[in-house]
Amino acid sequence: NCDDALVSPLPSTALTSSSELFSIHSPSFAKLNRRDGAGGWSPLDSNEQQWLQVDLGDRVEIVAVATQGRYGSSDWVTSYTLMFSDTGRNWKQYRQDDAIWVFTGNSNADSVVHHKFLHSVKARFLRFIPLKWNVGGRIGLRVEAFGCPYKSDIADFDGRSSLLYRFNQKLMSTFKDVVSLKFKSMQGDGVLFHGEGQRGNYITLELQKGKLSLHINLGDSNLHFSNSHTSVTLGSLLDDQHWHSVLIERFNKQVNFTVDKHTQHFRTKGDSDHLDIDYELSFGGIPVPGKPGTFQRKNFHGCIENLYYNGVNIIDLAKRR
Repeated sequence: NCDDALVSPLPSTALTSSSELFSIHSPSFAKLNRRDGAGGWSPLDSNEQQWLQVDLGDRVEIVAVATQGRYGSSDWVTSYTLMFSDTGRNWKQYRQDDAIWVFTGNSNADSVVHHKFLHSVKARFLRFIPLKWNVGGRIGLRVEAFGCPYKSDIADFDGRSSLLYRFNQKLMSTFKDVVSLKFKSMQGDGVLFHGEGQRGNYITLELQKGKLSLHINLGDSNLHFSNSHTSVTLGSLLDDQHWHSVLIERFNKQVNFTVDKHTQHFRTKGDSDHLDIDYELSFGGIPVPGKPGTFQRKNFHGCIENLYYNGVNIIDLAKRR
């Protein structure tokens, strides 16, 4: 049931634009089916540098959009792209099939054209970027977005802190592990999570120069370190302050490592099929034992959302404690 109208209930000040033709063409008149003012938004100049922006108030899940032209006019948009942002400063374009997606617009002033997203978008700000418009008129636009509130558990890391998940027993030995999370950061380096055992086992997820590296060792480092360590790197430019999703699935030596929509399948080296970790997992850094606030490597500076380890909601658990 994530199909509520998101723009209609907003105050008129939530809509802004690159420019306006006259005050009666302002973005405040750009809500779907409205007829006040000049019946919609039109910019001062009709070119591809124009945009109409909506501040949705909070981060929400957007599943569809709809557009009209300017009421009773010859002004409508025939194609456009979408951009979204959490801050109103850093923007990301809506993509499908790894390409910037161009939406089909209107063929007259008043018919409504709906588009349902293949993948929902979580964002606070939404921008419509007109690409083409009626050759006999100008850019004219009225819009709506559909979706629902988006609730998530988020932890903020300031580059000097970490979150610890301690086990009920001294040693956690697993044949299967599943870690899922989303993160965003402006820093290109930092440890997202780490766990290690006294027998040389470890698992580390780390940002390195904007790429994400997974390091894993299932063997005894004292005897076979050169044959047991496995590192796989995915992604690039992941320090762009946009959300990126991560999924790590390990069963025995087989690992599926997914960053956004890209998956690397690999088989770990090592002597064992299980991962032995002592005491705890750390998220956001690798603390030095006995030295609070001291870390072995550069720790993470950014946000982590919806963090799960083997079905446990780590952030929610920390909040409840």
